Amino acid sequence: MRRLLPIVAALALAVAPAAAQEPPPTPDRPLADAAQEARAQALFNDIRCVVCQHEAIADSPAGLAADVRGLVREQIAAGRSDQQVRDDLVRRYGDFVLFTPPLRWGTWLLWFGPLAALLAAAAGLLVLARRRPTEAPALSAAEEADLARILAEQAVRPDADAKPSDH
Repeated sequence: MRRLLPIVAALALAVAPAAAQEPPPTPDRPLADAAQEARAQALFNDIRCVVCQHEAIADSPAGLAADVRGLVREQIAAGRSDQQVRDDLVRRYGDFVLFTPPLRWGTWLLWFGPLAALLAAAAGLLVLARRRPTEAPALSAAEEADLARILAEQAVRPDADAKPSDH
């Protein structure tokens, strides 16, 4: 029995990742009315998958995206307008669910944040470009003489590590 326990534990660990995966979503069932299905497909491209976050629910393989597609189809079949469907999704998931969130106080940073960052960067570059370089004050006669002496000493000083063939 003690020999069997490590084998059972190893099998359980090997099977655990497969059991933890999300089951595949049920296949989509298009609406019978072609006009309603066209409306649904148009809405699918405007709605963000809250799992993938960079894909529309039309392209997302996530199970939640399939659920949202089914919900949109149900609401369209029930006679709701596109705006009513969007409003319901915003109520459930927030403004993030729409690829183009509405313009209001809570979303102004989404709309104008990139422009503000670009303008701030341009203003910073303009300030840096207009900044005048500071000129060093001219050397006095004593400093000029010291500099000439130092340069003359360096030019004549032999290299201590040089070999006779390097001269």
